[in-house]
Amino acid sequence: MKFFKKVLNKIIFPPLILAVIVFILSLLLLLYATLTKEVDDVLSIIAYVLSFYGLTIVCLKIPEIIKLVKKIKNENKLIVKFRENINFRINITLLVSLVLNISYSIFQLCLGIYHKSLWFYSMAFYYILLTVLRAYLVSHTRNYSPGEDLFKEYKKYNFCGWIMLVINLAVSTIIIYITQYGRTFYHHQITTIALAAYTFLTFSFSIYNFIKYRKYNSPVYSAAKSINLVCACVSMMTLTSTMLTTFGAKDDLLFKKILLTAVGAVVSLFILIIAIQIIVFSYKNIKKLSKHEELGE
Repeated sequence: MKFFKKVLNKIIFPPLILAVIVFILSLLLLLYATLTKEVDDVLSIIAYVLSFYGLTIVCLKIPEIIKLVKKIKNENKLIVKFRENINFRINITLLVSLVLNISYSIFQLCLGIYHKSLWFYSMAFYYILLTVLRAYLVSHTRNYSPGEDLFKEYKKYNFCGWIMLVINLAVSTIIIYITQYGRTFYHHQITTIALAAYTFLTFSFSIYNFIKYRKYNSPVYSAAKSINLVCACVSMMTLTSTMLTTFGAKDDLLFKKILLTAVGAVVSLFILIIAIQIIVFSYKNIKKLSKHEELGE
């Protein structure tokens, strides 16, 4: 009896690493079952059983997981530095975004060359501009703390505003292709729902960070978060197109065109407003700081 209790205890309360592996494996199998839609398939049945088991053991491990996360959060030097050092956090997020932008711009450029398509060239141009902006900001954040040299920061902030105007041209080209030529993205329904959840999450975080980082009185930080917000808005536009393609009626083309044109116009106008606001605000402060320097204040 003790043996069976011991075995049952091991099954219900396996080591944390094993519980996580089972949970991930069950998710992959469940995704397979959902995509194939084969209810009577042996692998699908195993997927449903394993997913139930995986979810159960992970739920039972939640207190242990929370304890482990808190321990890592408070004891890992890099994580502590990432949480407490604002400049380090900005540098890391900018560098990660920079690497992703470089990779994606090269990928889109290669597709443009291969297919000889203006659509892919527009996408590549958009990501190249984001790469330029983020590299330009990293060159400052790696050498200066927030507010250390406001004159330089406002100069960079001003440059970001002008580049955003050019980004708006690239985005406008993408909008024209989506609305006038029906160029869109198609994904499986499950993938589209996952993309929608991810896009709404990043959009919410972008708005939150855009407001939060204004308190640091750093134009470079504000520029970094403005770029993230612009990217999130463009993602919302492409998500709208994807969802209409995936879930919309195929014969309702006029409604799709009107809706996508309206969403595209709002996104383009928003980028334009952000860019102009950055340019005007930075010019005013550059002028003000220049006067203070002339007066020797």
